[in-house]
Amino acid sequence: MKILIVGAGRVGTSVAENLVSEHNDITVIDPEPSRLSDLQERFDLRGVVGDGSQVSAMERAGAEDADMIIACAASDAVNLVACKIARQVFNVPRRVARIRSSEIPAMPELLGENGFCVDALISPESSVTDYLTKLVEFPEALQVVDMAQGRVSVITMRVSLDGFMANHPLKDLRAMNPDVNAKVVDIMRLGRAITISPETILRPGDELLLIADTIHAHQAVHQMNRSKDQVRRVMIAGGGNIGARVARNLASEGYNVRLIEQSMERCEELATTLPGDVLVLHGNGTDESLLERENIEEMDTWMALTSDDEDNIMSSLMAKRMGAQRVIALINRQAYGELMQGSHIDIAISPSQATMSELLRYVRRGDIVGAHRLRGGLAEVLELVAHGDKKSSKVIGKRISDLDLPKGASIGAVVREHNIMISDPDVVIEPEDHVIVFVPSRDQVRQVEKLFQVSASFF
Repeated sequence: MKILIVGAGRVGTSVAENLVSEHNDITVIDPEPSRLSDLQERFDLRGVVGDGSQVSAMERAGAEDADMIIACAASDAVNLVACKIARQVFNVPRRVARIRSSEIPAMPELLGENGFCVDALISPESSVTDYLTKLVEFPEALQVVDMAQGRVSVITMRVSLDGFMANHPLKDLRAMNPDVNAKVVDIMRLGRAITISPETILRPGDELLLIADTIHAHQAVHQMNRSKDQVRRVMIAGGGNIGARVARNLASEGYNVRLIEQSMERCEELATTLPGDVLVLHGNGTDESLLERENIEEMDTWMALTSDDEDNIMSSLMAKRMGAQRVIALINRQAYGELMQGSHIDIAISPSQATMSELLRYVRRGDIVGAHRLRGGLAEVLELVAHGDKKSSKVIGKRISDLDLPKGASIGAVVREHNIMISDPDVVIEPEDHVIVFVPSRDQVRQVEKLFQVSASFF
């Protein structure tokens, strides 16, 4: 796929890095030559110096035969204009814009064919906010994503020593609680994926991927890990866009939230715009005396959400040492995140991975309505729609157990109108079913896409 990326900032660089690794033809447009030089040294892509909102720059980038444009410059205006030019001048089929403003998504008339011709919006801040809110809702989890319009939850977590399923075979998950509609599709043990079967015994410390009917998600998680108490008190360091969004979301759900912000001007703004039950504190998250005064040891969750990786790491380490039950840090540099994940920092969040999960559904081929990166981007979970009939489709009319899936891949759920079918290999795929597929390696995604493609005879 030939993809144009407008903007070589933090988001654009991350998007380019992820997509070029999947053998796409990538061209990046940015006004700063130094940024493009760095990208071209690191990755197999082309850089074009220019303004992505100018026709001439688009022309030099080869927009006339591009399959997709992803406009993720720092300016909303540049991104919107770039999409409009891509559509009306060069007829680029797919157009995605990164938007910071919360007003634009609420005005769909601005985005359609009579507006800026945007097919889809992505918001890194919104993606990370949703990601963090889910982690507070599921304190046992390392990652939580929703699929099938929120009806199915995909949860990464570890088995605790006192979990009901610890030292029990997988088949006991349904036997111990037959009303829980859930399935384990993958297990990592000591850093390696293991082959699983109903007889596989879960060990404390195993990292597993659980797919569950959202209604039963909390019960299923509790079977694996019951060491966490319900979260009620949350302290956030950083009152930027993400910190403020998370504080607002959590306060609306009834959590006790304290927000630390270094800028007095920003503190005053937050105090007037956030709900009244959010306590806004002026200070720095690395200030030990401030954390002590605010009883950090009583906090169920600490979140470091500033724009500075080093500050987020240091404040999280300090909060953990001073007694915070669980610490979560926002870390932009991938190397830092991999180093800190699972150490004294319980969860390291990469904004780029959250953004990529939002983008994947538009980059993937076939009728994929949802896609999320797992295991730091190594694996994926896809939501595909089964189209066609028995003659034109390789999946319709077949049992799950008979599908030719790549090695290690598995179907976690089939969503059909009012039914969610999990952990049943005898389910037969029907037209318009939404199928949730776990793929352990990104290299195998194309095989799954081909499996669900409809033959030309159907049309």
